[in-house]
Amino acid sequence: MEWHGKSAKRFANSFVDNKFDRVDVDPVMLSNAAVQCGYTIRDFHEKPELGIHCLAYIYQLYDLLPVTHWFYSTPWLRELGMELTQKDTLPPIAETPIISEPAEVEGIEVPDVDEVKKGPTYQQYVRLYDYVQKHIPQTFVPISYGFDLVGEASHICGVENFIMWTFTEPDLAQMLVRKFTDISANGAICTAQDYGSAMVVLGSVLANNDIFSDEAVRDYSVNNMRYYMDKVFRGGGGPQIFYHCCGNHETSYKEFHNLVWSPFTVFHIGYKGKDVFPTELLKKEFGNRATIMGSVDTKLMINPNPKAVYDQAVTSVKAGRDSPRGYILGTACECPMYTLPGNLLALTQAARDHGTFGTW
Repeated sequence: MEWHGKSAKRFANSFVDNKFDRVDVDPVMLSNAAVQCGYTIRDFHEKPELGIHCLAYIYQLYDLLPVTHWFYSTPWLRELGMELTQKDTLPPIAETPIISEPAEVEGIEVPDVDEVKKGPTYQQYVRLYDYVQKHIPQTFVPISYGFDLVGEASHICGVENFIMWTFTEPDLAQMLVRKFTDISANGAICTAQDYGSAMVVLGSVLANNDIFSDEAVRDYSVNNMRYYMDKVFRGGGGPQIFYHCCGNHETSYKEFHNLVWSPFTVFHIGYKGKDVFPTELLKKEFGNRATIMGSVDTKLMINPNPKAVYDQAVTSVKAGRDSPRGYILGTACECPMYTLPGNLLALTQAARDHGTFGTW
């Protein structure tokens, strides 16, 4: 509990202007926590209670965040009747689309808040949150995962179909994303109704410059992210937001200025081209709007070279540590499943060496 108290005070740095200890480190860890505890990737996803307890243990071991989370990249699809398949080396995936023609989009019915509350995704989180509140209550924070609105909507018809429809049937492609956005927002409202003010995690992953133009990123992703946050805020969710924009946003990053911002927003972009998104540019563009999260390239995290991780982390820390609304050191996307322990230690060591308040 002594560690947790210190970690919680550090976690508040960016939001209460309380410069305690050092900048925080968030490697966006998921199944790697289970792997480090001797379990498997599949164990993490099939046994949420085990997975989140592993994460709490590993976060304390590496002096990371005081709060727990457990999620995967395809929430809320089961509310439409889609089946998720468990894999040995991947998160649950939606293998079989439920529509194949654009005309079928209009027939998709959006479950309301009461229906979502009874559905499999939300009930899974209720069981998980009950477990956390009973066994590791000091780590509990209610979180709703909107995640990647465009990417998840694309699973409904198949990613290849969806990308084609954005050219041939753009109105129906937009309708599909909006319908999924409504389902996901209803899930966030459920969380707020049952647990009070709830953090929201939202991202733009499929909608990036490797696939879409800046205009398409704005039309399909940013506009729906705005709509989602407006609906969730009005339904009692928030005010803490974590925007996770994975993938290549080489030029589309400018579109994210049009998101909804709260005083408790963390903003993160993974890549600019093939390189991690420069923390200096992130600070320049978004440092006055949100706490920024700098990145270490995820491919470095699985290489047996902690010095490379440390050096890149130091570069990010030095560039972001004086950002007006705070800075967090992270990885460009989810901490890889087989991240090496020495590389995690390199992250926290870089934060201690160059992100300790009062030493620069």
